[in-house]
Amino acid sequence: MFEKHNRLIKEKSQYLLQHAYNPVDWYPWCDEAFEKAKLEDKPIFLSIGYSTCHWCHVMEKESFEDEEVAKLMNDTFISIKVDREERPDIDGIYMKVCQMITGGGGWPLTVIMTPDKKPFFVGTYFPKRQRFNRIGMMELIPKIKEFWLSKRNEILQSADEITKSLNQISNRKIEGKLDKDVIQKAYQQFENRFDKTYGGFGEAPKFPSPHNLIFLMRYCYTNNTTQIPPLQMVEKTLTQMRLGGIYDHIGFGFYRYSTDRFWLVPHFEKMLYDQAMLLMAYSEAYQITDNQLFKQTSEEIIDYVSRVMTSEDGAFFCAEDADSEGEEGKFYLWTKKEIEEILPKDFSEHFIKIFNIESGGNYHDEAKGIRTGKNILHLKKSLREISKEISLDYDVLIKKVEECRKILFNQRERRVHPLRDEKILTDWNSLMISALVKAYLIFNNEEYLQRAENAYNFIKSKLWNGYRLFHRFKDGEVKFDGNLDDYSFFIQANLDLFEATSKSGYLKFAIQLNSILNEKFWDNGNGGYFFTSSDSEELISRQKEIYDGAIPSGNSVQFMNLIRLARITNDSSYNDFIEKQIESFSGEIQRYPSAYSNFLTAFVNYNSPSIEIVINGNDIKVVEARNEIFKFYLPNKTLICLTKSNQDELFEILPHLRNYKTENELKIFVCNNFVCNNPVDNIEDALKILKLY
Repeated sequence: MFEKHNRLIKEKSQYLLQHAYNPVDWYPWCDEAFEKAKLEDKPIFLSIGYSTCHWCHVMEKESFEDEEVAKLMNDTFISIKVDREERPDIDGIYMKVCQMITGGGGWPLTVIMTPDKKPFFVGTYFPKRQRFNRIGMMELIPKIKEFWLSKRNEILQSADEITKSLNQISNRKIEGKLDKDVIQKAYQQFENRFDKTYGGFGEAPKFPSPHNLIFLMRYCYTNNTTQIPPLQMVEKTLTQMRLGGIYDHIGFGFYRYSTDRFWLVPHFEKMLYDQAMLLMAYSEAYQITDNQLFKQTSEEIIDYVSRVMTSEDGAFFCAEDADSEGEEGKFYLWTKKEIEEILPKDFSEHFIKIFNIESGGNYHDEAKGIRTGKNILHLKKSLREISKEISLDYDVLIKKVEECRKILFNQRERRVHPLRDEKILTDWNSLMISALVKAYLIFNNEEYLQRAENAYNFIKSKLWNGYRLFHRFKDGEVKFDGNLDDYSFFIQANLDLFEATSKSGYLKFAIQLNSILNEKFWDNGNGGYFFTSSDSEELISRQKEIYDGAIPSGNSVQFMNLIRLARITNDSSYNDFIEKQIESFSGEIQRYPSAYSNFLTAFVNYNSPSIEIVINGNDIKVVEARNEIFKFYLPNKTLICLTKSNQDELFEILPHLRNYKTENELKIFVCNNFVCNNPVDNIEDALKILKLY
């Protein structure tokens, strides 16, 4: 290990600190680095990754910790490290370049660029020496140096052309009309890619992509089914993921993705955003199907996040690493011998069969290309099916499996834990807040609402200064301007909390944040929202993202926010932004609709009859009525609860609600597409009306 630290030692990012003792003379992203590159006439070597990225660790061990590679890098480049989770604006730009030039992307992201930040070479992981049909760092760096010295004009011209193309792509407006046919087209694309045997879509690797499943549930609600019912695709996928190795059967929570078709071998990092989005999908699926496995999974996700990913102040950390003790998955894997020695003799054989544990191991190490003799616990059938096969009472089986799980959990806790990245990010915390609110409303568990409000209060008090949101909190330091995802996801969290509590403060703040987005992020020329604010750091391009990737895009979330704000407030000015957003992105979405599933979920909502519900009365009766309504899957509803304790404040913001004022113990107003039924004074009659929709 190189003993002398570099400039990264002063950073808060766990990822940057991991590289603080590399012999590479790393800089963080800063003016000093670019000025030095100009002064010394060197290109920039930009490396972007994140703390829980397995292949980032591999490249560090092979190259950045290697004196030979470091000497070449220090001689040839000014080297900059960026944590993609801290600076998604920088990552988004150069990842777009990588995808544009190579047709793919991923992390670690490697960019070589001029001192004025214009890229001329991009790639991802590079080994020290050539292998995997990849050029090695020892071969690449001398080539770059030679080109920089001998073919400078060609490099500069190429960098200019790449940057120009990037800006043309970023600012283009593809003509096209978004009509309802696009919903059917997206559904058919999912249907064509659906894996009927194992669930999910396409071949390996398989990502959870819960927003795709949420789209299919909304599609099911509003459309007639075709060959494969959308709900069947959702149930199959959620069930197979929960049974598979992508789920941590001992400590709960989902790993990042499956490297195979079967949901068996994951990359073992656990991300907060995956837990949040999957919690939304499993909760919503339970609301539709009453499938107890989906409820159990929702509760277990919350258990994991509460136990492992929650700070003392109630906010949520961003990730757990895939590696421990330098080995991917080591914390999570078991040999058959370990299981036999740890578990009670009267049930260990059953447990080994139930969770498909093999003597030779079932885990195939992707990097080494070998079986390791270790096992990923996974199920091939549900426990109910297994109980019949082994002729053991289901309740007895559940109890025995849980006893064994706790024994293995306690044993596993003694191992060296994976690194936890304790950054607190506004956007990812906002997703978790929304997920917890959804779980609270569906499962009627007050603890979930309390956890959501604790995180909300942290973000509001630490990452909001009265006129601007910030992106990251770490070790007392607040840093980096809030981006579109921070604002739009936090607006969504405020609207969700308003729906759950009818507290006027949440709605007021959502309206305030929306005004900031419209002022500082809106593209007045082409419509839609830029990823960065007009007063944030100027980069080589100002991106506008609509693709719904690992998480929904800020534009798609904001599209739904605008629809909700318009319906809650009866303010028609929101409709102008809604229509311009549709116009801005319609051509791009028409090309491959299923890549924009979250935007289309909002589009389904926008084009479906709305249901407006106002419940008025005393606190207890109102809450009871609200809880009954949330037992039903009504994704197009807008629900507001009026009580004596909140109605005056709500009347100030929403004067049209004065029309619903009543002195009765309970009055429920149900309107469909802005046409109202006669109010009813009991939940039974209200539910009869709602069932018609």
